[in-house]
Amino acid sequence: AVIFAFDGTTASAAQQATTTIPIVIAMISDPVGYGLVKSLAHPGGNITGISSLIGDYSPKLLELLLAVQPKLSRVAILLGFATGRAQLKNLQSAAQARGVDVLVIEVQTPAEIEHAFARMAHERVPAVIALSSPIFTMQRRHIAELAISNRMASVFTTRVFAEAGGLISYGPDNADQARRAATVVDKILKGAKPSDLPVEQATTLELVVNLKTARAIEIPIPKELLLRADRVI
Repeated sequence: AVIFAFDGTTASAAQQATTTIPIVIAMISDPVGYGLVKSLAHPGGNITGISSLIGDYSPKLLELLLAVQPKLSRVAILLGFATGRAQLKNLQSAAQARGVDVLVIEVQTPAEIEHAFARMAHERVPAVIALSSPIFTMQRRHIAELAISNRMASVFTTRVFAEAGGLISYGPDNADQARRAATVVDKILKGAKPSDLPVEQATTLELVVNLKTARAIEIPIPKELLLRADRVI
């Protein structure tokens, strides 16, 4: 009766498989950009749900890095499958405004992650921001370990990365979005059409700091940042 597609990979596969069975999404930052819906207000097809995009919070990822590395002059941005291009553009604009050089590295398979960090190390990039992608989520522990071994500050968009060893995460609460998606599924099962249900946006952002990782890479975390954090590991 309904297909629940949690991330970009499953949503794209479901979209290719059917244009009639309702599809509910939950953790996709830019469903319009991915071609899943015509607009957030008027999806127009068989897909609706919850978008993880909360306005323009991507520049905040850079601000968090600058809070722990005030003299940062260069940062790598990891792009994966189904990464929001709008997020990248906003992040690049924020970096330019702050005088920070950006190295963009695209990763399409797990095997390319090692090569990405090798390139960062070769070019002496001291910090990395990984934008949301199913590939990165599956490889989050490996990515966190590579960042630590290369003594790089790392910022991510989801709490599970900080829990896996990333330095900082800032973004929507996945569990909250999944619960809200369940209410959309319920409406469809009761007769609502996906095309009539606007794609809702995430409502809460959470900041998580991993002090264990901070100690491992010898980066002090300002007290002000710890006080702002929703969770300190």
